[in-house]
Amino acid sequence: MKQKILEILKEIKPEDEFSESTDFVKEGILDSFDIVDLATALDKEYQISIEGEDISPSNFRNLNTIYKVLRKNGIK
Repeated sequence: MKQKILEILKEIKPEDEFSESTDFVKEGILDSFDIVDLATALDKEYQISIEGEDISPSNFRNLNTIYKVLRKNGIK
């Protein structure tokens, strides 16, 4: 699943290297618009609806936090 998340991230921001980052937000790779785009792409890919309260920078800092959001929404 983490590989698929990386693929989606690369579609959103092809110029950035996500696999080497530990905090996408702090390092300036993702901004709030990118997070919304990512949440929308994940919703579409996994046929879920990420709750608005879960669409926050702290939940989209790195692959592990994104993975936790997906698991919270029933994706394994």
